[in-house]
Amino acid sequence: MNLGIVTKRAVLAMAATAVLALALGTAAQFGPPPPPAKTPNPRRIAPQDLTGHWVSLITEDWRYRMITPDKGDYGGVPLNQVGYALAQSWDPAKDAASGNACRSYGAAAIMRVPTRLHITWQDDNTLRVETDAGQQTRLFHFYATAPENTPLTWQGYSVASWDGLPPGGGFPRIPTTLLGPGGAPTGASEGYLKVITTRMRPGYLRKNGAPYSSGATLEEYFDSFKEPNGDTWLIVTAIVTDPQYLSQPFITSDQFKKLPGPTGWNPTPCEAK
Repeated sequence: MNLGIVTKRAVLAMAATAVLALALGTAAQFGPPPPPAKTPNPRRIAPQDLTGHWVSLITEDWRYRMITPDKGDYGGVPLNQVGYALAQSWDPAKDAASGNACRSYGAAAIMRVPTRLHITWQDDNTLRVETDAGQQTRLFHFYATAPENTPLTWQGYSVASWDGLPPGGGFPRIPTTLLGPGGAPTGASEGYLKVITTRMRPGYLRKNGAPYSSGATLEEYFDSFKEPNGDTWLIVTAIVTDPQYLSQPFITSDQFKKLPGPTGWNPTPCEAK
């Protein structure tokens, strides 16, 4: 009986040895597995330089952006019935008194506000966007996700990536949001910045109370190009999706011109009206 037990154990041991030898031989033949790919440095691989000072040019929706529209004037904003009813309760005096004067300066609306931008790298993985209007600061975090229990803020939590450059080179893939009339690109010939923002405090898409909720998602594409005369432009295409208050995505495009320096930089607080 003991001999049988020893024999079975010996057979199992030899089998295990054979499996190990086979595994080692295979590893020797094909080599060790490759190390995990390193996350590229977003600052070093940036296909475009977005840093510097920029000023917004109001080329569309002037009466909605340069002055505060009347209550009920929500042309172009696809509010559903719930969103329209909430907008009709807009009270700028109440917003100012409750410390909510910045509701129209949140991430989903700040690029529509007449403002200057100052864009810098906070570190190799974080792009910093400051506005003089409302004195807001946006942080674009590369290769990140919103930490659990991230608090709601006016600017939310933004996850960024360089997009449009396929592996192996070739022509960049340009999203339809960056295509102009007839399918012509608006300038994204060397990749572009994509930013997804969530965790935003409820705010206004326009200063007259057209709302977006805390469940809204902001998707943006930042594309810079230079004109033959040397002028450099920044085009920001934004898509706000909010099933709570919007019947369909709200899509806008804003233009900024690069400045040689901080000329005209004039930080001012939020205004409720």
